[in-house]
Amino acid sequence: MLADRFREFSNAAPFISFFKLFIDPVLVVVTLYLLSIPFDVAMDGYEFILGALAFLLTALLLDGMFLFIPGYSRSWQGLGRFIVEWLGVVIGLVLIGRVSGFVNYYHPPFVITWFIVAPIVLIGVHVAIRVYVLRVDSGENAEHSKVIVVGVNQPSQLLVKNINEEPFLKMDFIGYFDDRAISRLPKSASEHLIGGLDILPQFVKKNGIKKIFISLPMSSQPRVLDLIDELKDSTASIYFIPDLFVFDLINARFDNVAGMPIVAICESPFMGLNGVVKRISDIVLSVLILMIIWPILLCVAIAVKSTSAGPVFFKQRRYGENGDSVLVYKFRSMTVMEDGDKVVQATKNDQRITAVGGFLRKTSLDELPQFINVLQGKMSIVGPRPHANAHNEQYRKLIKGYMIRHKVKPGITGWAQVNGFRGETDTLDKMQNRIKYDLDYLRNWSVWLDLKIIVLTVAVVLRDRNAY
Repeated sequence: MLADRFREFSNAAPFISFFKLFIDPVLVVVTLYLLSIPFDVAMDGYEFILGALAFLLTALLLDGMFLFIPGYSRSWQGLGRFIVEWLGVVIGLVLIGRVSGFVNYYHPPFVITWFIVAPIVLIGVHVAIRVYVLRVDSGENAEHSKVIVVGVNQPSQLLVKNINEEPFLKMDFIGYFDDRAISRLPKSASEHLIGGLDILPQFVKKNGIKKIFISLPMSSQPRVLDLIDELKDSTASIYFIPDLFVFDLINARFDNVAGMPIVAICESPFMGLNGVVKRISDIVLSVLILMIIWPILLCVAIAVKSTSAGPVFFKQRRYGENGDSVLVYKFRSMTVMEDGDKVVQATKNDQRITAVGGFLRKTSLDELPQFINVLQGKMSIVGPRPHANAHNEQYRKLIKGYMIRHKVKPGITGWAQVNGFRGETDTLDKMQNRIKYDLDYLRNWSVWLDLKIIVLTVAVVLRDRNAY
């Protein structure tokens, strides 16, 4: 949700980045080192490898924010999410240890104790930072800034809600100013309405207002400029809240180009550091998965080749990142190799499906070669599922925002697939719903969401009947 993202990053972005990328991973490794002393374990060789892997997985999987984001600190949601993420780190380390054989070189009591103590240390440090740093000067005697908001709309109400819920912002919301009649305002806002814009400048001077947030629509530009001119006769800080909610936002953020401030309305969520995190997680997970499933790949290849004429792999051109054409690999499950201007989707009891093709499609085993596409950098493990190029050209004319899903790499599985939109899309409504979930994934991406989708995919494949 955009509101949640605005809330998270406006209040805690510097702390989140610092803890996620550095402090949390370092604390995990330091805890490992300190525990090695009572257990008399030398921190070299395999222990050094364990520390390096722990640092990497902690940086990838832990959000480092569960006590910094407003709302999390007042519920068990953030703590529960943190525990699940730490379990992801533990499971990742165990899987790597078993596949590589490293697990046989570690002292079990030492490692198990570390698995338990490390999250306790992280929680303790997060709580200490929250209590003793973020909330410093937020007590009864702390000096708070008086704040007023000009204009009643969705962004301004969200801002006021955040101010009221977060004492460490050290702001006291005084009220709204709006020229509209009370009957035209939401009831929750009308109760705090002070008056119209005509009395605003004098109110600011007489009441010691320190901060003014202007949240008027873009169509009111002359009115805003006149108001700012009048407010310059005060020492109050003035801020403008652009009404970005008028747009269908994808990864909305503020940026600058050559020193010029800009607002990103529609952008890939994998810009900068997020792109690095996404790529590293794709490489690590796909290598682990391929090391585990290679016997299955071999058996499926033999079954495909021995039961029907034709190649083992089916290669089809699909739209990749930024609409570039990529070759996507699948185990061949049909007697045809359609890759032209017209591609007919598989249907129930489709006569083109081979003897083993139905089973492969039902269990999604035909998709396994796409982990090779992931290593090539052409696909991601999680992302919008790639459609045949012919289908892209058809639906981009029928569904608004269809091509936005191609701002990222296509995925082996996706948010739409685990929400019931896997398999045949024989109606426009089904495809519209699939695109809706694809765009929702772009708005809300996180490593946690990727892991959730991977886990849900296993359950969907076992029970879903929509794949033919």
